[in-house]
Amino acid sequence: MNDSRRKFLRTSVCGLTGAAMLASMEKLNLVNAMVQQQTDVASDYKALVCIFLSGGSDCNNMIVPFDDYNATGGYAAVRTSSGLAVPQSALVKFTPSNTSGVAFGFHPNLSPEVANPTQTFKGLLDVWNAGKLAVLCNYGSLVRPITRAQYQAGIGRPYQLFSHSDQVAQQMTSVANTVGQTGWGGRVADRTNPLNGSVALPMNITLAGSSLFCTGVNSRLLAIAPAPTTLANLLLLNWSGPSAANPNNSGSSYRTLLGYDLDATLIKAASDTTSQALSADTALNQTDPTLTATFPTTSLGNQLKQIAKLIKIKDAVGITMKRQIFFCSLGGFDTHTNETSTDPTVPNGAGGQGNLLTQLSQAMRAFYDEMVAQGLGNNVTTFTLSDFGRTLQPSGSGAASVGSDHAWASHAFIMGGSVAGGMFYGSRRPDGSGLPFGYPTLQLGGPDDTDNRGRWIPTTSVDQYAATLATWYGLAVSDRATVFPNLSTFATPTLPFLG
Repeated sequence: MNDSRRKFLRTSVCGLTGAAMLASMEKLNLVNAMVQQQTDVASDYKALVCIFLSGGSDCNNMIVPFDDYNATGGYAAVRTSSGLAVPQSALVKFTPSNTSGVAFGFHPNLSPEVANPTQTFKGLLDVWNAGKLAVLCNYGSLVRPITRAQYQAGIGRPYQLFSHSDQVAQQMTSVANTVGQTGWGGRVADRTNPLNGSVALPMNITLAGSSLFCTGVNSRLLAIAPAPTTLANLLLLNWSGPSAANPNNSGSSYRTLLGYDLDATLIKAASDTTSQALSADTALNQTDPTLTATFPTTSLGNQLKQIAKLIKIKDAVGITMKRQIFFCSLGGFDTHTNETSTDPTVPNGAGGQGNLLTQLSQAMRAFYDEMVAQGLGNNVTTFTLSDFGRTLQPSGSGAASVGSDHAWASHAFIMGGSVAGGMFYGSRRPDGSGLPFGYPTLQLGGPDDTDNRGRWIPTTSVDQYAATLATWYGLAVSDRATVFPNLSTFATPTLPFLG
């Protein structure tokens, strides 16, 4: 390539800005994806939607023992005097079909319409009762299955346990023994990109800024704004160079240059990234589709609404997506203080976690209703992740100020028409003891506690949770070891919560 062409390309690239289009160029391997033969395009549509509960949500107040509420040394005994316990009378009672009739309770704001029938937006109880919502109990980052004795002997602990940044990374990467560089959502995209064929949009789209979860080795991600931003305004590619070279114009000299010197790795990478940005901008430059469900105008509600719009245009000319992975986030769950209130049934006056659970449940419900209305209830699976759980032991006292501290295992929600819902899922302890669905013994210093504060040791790994979702999505069994290198450490690679 001569100097004048090189100079022109360099100055032209500087004139094109598209902050929403992010390229995953880790280790310069992205060109592998660009030269892959796009075969075996999927005939159906599937999407995974990850909701990250940022800060570490207190699972002990999300899913509470109802029949065993007053067990000796249990939930009420540890949390009531400090004001951290959700009163038994406030819980939304439910009985999973696989707990031998033993009842549990949702936090009241996971279905706020139960205590407040005039609520505009409903929560998750109806979805649970319809068998389209499941709970994964006591999952977390694991290097290997680990017992209380092994933990206390320092054997098999994850890297930097209880640290926000490290545990967030482990949830997103499924790498627990070191610092992971790519997310498991990104690695799934690396291996399943051929299912989409040649498309204008990347498989992975984040509504919460640049996301490690969506970062692969050679697959791209797209970062976009939530609603109320219109689709036509998601990618604003501005040009400050010569008008004759404006890449927004078909046939411009800039677009011609994108076809040159593609034998050079970095030039091909830059050209393909820019070309995909232009294609994505063209594909999204359309009128917003009309949605059936009404979404709450909250942070998560707006993120899920934008995802619903993107799913609805999946078959539009120039898009035709067959597989999509979405990432969104809801922050504020680091509730060392002000976790609850004197009346946790108040939808937006229930303390830090209580208010966030209102937002979570109502946004998830609206999204579920919209997917059903689009005829895609069975094709879209929504799931939650969080940094970690929180201690059963309270931090402080007084309902208006009490909170909880960083812990380890947590519970997760999985929602969708393909979910075998109305059940708890999980694993027994490594020695075979415990409940078959993994719900921990809520006892300080008990068999599931790392110490004496109620930090539950996970009995199901992020790897197993993620591999189950990825397999339903279309990841080949032969690719599991590549995407989840630690999965072979666990006797059961997947769980049966997806059909």
